[in-house]
Amino acid sequence: MQASENSNDDFLFIDDSDEDEILAFGSDETWQVLIVDDDPEIHSVTQLALSDLIVLGRRLEYLHAYSGKDACQLIEEHSDIVLVLLDVVMETDDAGLNVVKYIRETLERKDIRIVLRTGQPGYAPEESVIKEYDINDYKTKTELTRRKLVTTVFAAIRSFQQIATVNENRKGLEKIVSGATELSSQHSLSTYSQGVLAQLRALIDDDLSAVFCARGQGIIENVDDLSFYVLAQTGFDDNLINQKLDKLQNEQASKQVKACFLQQKHQYQDESLNLYVAKGDYRAVIHVTLPNPLTEIQTQLLNVFLTGVAVGYENVHLFQKLTNAAYKDWLTNLPNRLEFVRLLDHFAQSDQENQVAALIDINHFSDINDALGQDIGNKLLTAVGQRMQSINRDCKFARVGADVFGIIGPEDSLTPESLMALFHQPFAAGDQHLPINACFGLCTKEHAQSSGVQVLNQINIALNIAKKNRLEHFAYYHSDIEDQMQWRLNMIRQLRNDFANNCLELWYQPQLSLSTGKVIGAEALLRWRTADGKFVSPAVFIPLAEYSGLIIEIGDWVISQACKQLKILEKDFADISISVNVSIPQFRQDNFVDNIINTITEHKIKPSKLELEITESILMDEPQIIIDALTKLKAQEISIALDDFGTGFSSLSYLQKLPLDRLKVDRAFVTDIHKEGQSVIAETIINLGKKMKLKVIAEGIEEIEQQERLIELGCDEVQGFYYAKPMPASDFINFLQQQN
Repeated sequence: MQASENSNDDFLFIDDSDEDEILAFGSDETWQVLIVDDDPEIHSVTQLALSDLIVLGRRLEYLHAYSGKDACQLIEEHSDIVLVLLDVVMETDDAGLNVVKYIRETLERKDIRIVLRTGQPGYAPEESVIKEYDINDYKTKTELTRRKLVTTVFAAIRSFQQIATVNENRKGLEKIVSGATELSSQHSLSTYSQGVLAQLRALIDDDLSAVFCARGQGIIENVDDLSFYVLAQTGFDDNLINQKLDKLQNEQASKQVKACFLQQKHQYQDESLNLYVAKGDYRAVIHVTLPNPLTEIQTQLLNVFLTGVAVGYENVHLFQKLTNAAYKDWLTNLPNRLEFVRLLDHFAQSDQENQVAALIDINHFSDINDALGQDIGNKLLTAVGQRMQSINRDCKFARVGADVFGIIGPEDSLTPESLMALFHQPFAAGDQHLPINACFGLCTKEHAQSSGVQVLNQINIALNIAKKNRLEHFAYYHSDIEDQMQWRLNMIRQLRNDFANNCLELWYQPQLSLSTGKVIGAEALLRWRTADGKFVSPAVFIPLAEYSGLIIEIGDWVISQACKQLKILEKDFADISISVNVSIPQFRQDNFVDNIINTITEHKIKPSKLELEITESILMDEPQIIIDALTKLKAQEISIALDDFGTGFSSLSYLQKLPLDRLKVDRAFVTDIHKEGQSVIAETIINLGKKMKLKVIAEGIEEIEQQERLIELGCDEVQGFYYAKPMPASDFINFLQQQN
């Protein structure tokens, strides 16, 4: 408003009171007040009226604008303006109201206090405008005596401070809520502790330094003392992590942390804080170095924040316990199978080459457990786990099964030689020093599939191969292995189907007496003719039948078929016997002996006409089981023959215990028997048989010279291609008829 329009300006700010203004000494801080009026004199008298005024400990500092446009620019440039004394009518009738709109709507400043003034008594803004734009007061200039102006300014600034306090609290609480949300996603102690310090910085001051401390026992891995350790830090050195607090080399900080921990309460000082975090059985102290003292609001917010921190600190410990229960082996404290699969996932998917994953299986561990007790067994497993970790610091270890450990590490250090070296020395388990060995299955990164479960399957396949290898106790996985396994599974499936569909046949190879040349029996040989008419070699399908357990059903069927054939032969060829091969899985059946006796009884044949052949290798596996079963069968007059004698390493003492009727000389000792010096073993076996009063039969005769040499050595019986090849049952009967 122009000066010429102000007829009442002479009365402006008349000192109408004798009150004592309390002008206490204030701080160096000030309140920024913007005076907006197009009359320079108003600026002067306003500033004069408010001179020496101290509001809430601060002096006033003035900024001046002479138009609405200038006012908007100044407010935008000065974010610390707290109060605007604003003329309503300036370059336009609504210039002042436009400034109000700019403050509230454009700049979105809700905190700045606004006092509207006008020199025109008849002019007043709409009541709705005052409410909508949060205007503190509206006065005509003639109303504003010094007393009223001081009161208005004081009330406006106090209002500003209250709003600022509320805003600061709101922002602080928002930070606390946001921080709590972020911290709740942290499940490891280290990341949680570091997150707390980051939130402290956001809440108090970005320049603060802090360490999060707790007693090491049960928190820091492989630490068993009650010293204070640093779990997290900010503003110091990362090398402090998981180290004793003393490494901070700040004696005062160490004392303050210990005092705070013992007194169990926060300690606030101008330059440092020691914050006590406790919930349940879990306690910690946060030592903070402050660049500036805390404000009252910060202290209040900090107390709220620490309540949530304490709850979160307990939760992260409880979560860690659950994680350990889920992913750690309780005995060795190594990762368990679940965690090893996760480690293998990383192994399979990482770009790091020249890595290898392996499984270690302790041989005959169950024997140690049974003989020495589970306590010694547990101590042995713990000792194995500890020694394993000496291979290489870059390796990762796990206990995958009862006596199976897993390792992932560099290919150059994780070799079969380094793994076997672990077992060169005995292991201490209690008072015992136990020498043990193991088998190893390995898979290099090159051959690893894309997931942890698949890799675990690969190294398990390699381990199973290693267990079956009598010479080398390790095996590497390669793609051919899985092809072989797939082929084996397909063959076993086909064998099961064909056996169920009666595709297996029993053929017979005649056995002759060397002294008479007559057929005295036959060996029953299993043949598998597939749907396309082709034969699968017994050397291929017999091991598959044994591996799958199908050999038990097939073995029972073979004995039944042989008995049927003996019954057929009984009419015209009563002197003919049939030999049947028996495998170790059949002997392991509890009802093996009874089944054979029942089958003979069912077909009503003479037991002596059925001969069971066992190999020397079977005798090596389970000698006592074999001897007991054969003794029972011999008591029923069933004949017993020992096949492939001389090819194994069985003790002669077992030979004396076996209730044998015949020894069979393996074809390996017959092939070159007619050559100079090549008949020694065959001669020894024949002589041994004579001394034990056993019949001796040689197999694999293909030449007349072999027969002649066997006659010279006194062999009793023979079989081989020289006399006849294996043949179906009908052909065998025709062969017998022709011989007669």
